[in-house]
Amino acid sequence: MKNLLISLILSAGLVTVAHAGDAEAGKAKSATCAACHGADGNSMAPTFPKIAGQGERFLIKQIKDIRDGNRTSGQVASMMPFVTGLSDEDIADLAAYFAAQAPTAGGAKEELVELGESIYRGGIASKNVPACLACHGPSGAGVDAAGFPRLAGQHDAYTAAQLKHFSNGERTNDGDSKMMRDIAYRLHEKEIEAVSSYIQGLR
Repeated sequence: MKNLLISLILSAGLVTVAHAGDAEAGKAKSATCAACHGADGNSMAPTFPKIAGQGERFLIKQIKDIRDGNRTSGQVASMMPFVTGLSDEDIADLAAYFAAQAPTAGGAKEELVELGESIYRGGIASKNVPACLACHGPSGAGVDAAGFPRLAGQHDAYTAAQLKHFSNGERTNDGDSKMMRDIAYRLHEKEIEAVSSYIQGLR
């Protein structure tokens, strides 16, 4: 089932074949990223995503989408001056560097664990919301081959913001299938808060 899902995502054009990146070269190019994302990709501010340990394919797609104007929701506009002049090789190098870094762990709010775990591991059948682990894995490590991002340890505020951007159609770079837009649209605010908190606690 997972292989079929990955094949569908690849055929839908959600991910593209990545250039082979050079992590050492990426480290040398990463200085401007550090202010928001941290020198090793573990941002301290909850509004900026942790990118340490994130899949290369996913990072490449997101940086290119921002550079090329295909992702404009939320705070990504602030990245435009830094990514506009990046070549595909630069992007691949940066992705290789941050993917090689060790992500830091977070914690979940105790009062939200039960609901968050239920959604992440079982979905919401009454709303046709699939389990998050189907694409992002039981531990939230993601599936880099399919471009599905690592979620484990991500700031809950950032995850919640992205789900809301998908839900209201401000973020549209999930491909023609609208996979994340369709899922997020079915979640109400408390469910988004709970699953985002649970994801922050995954490790």
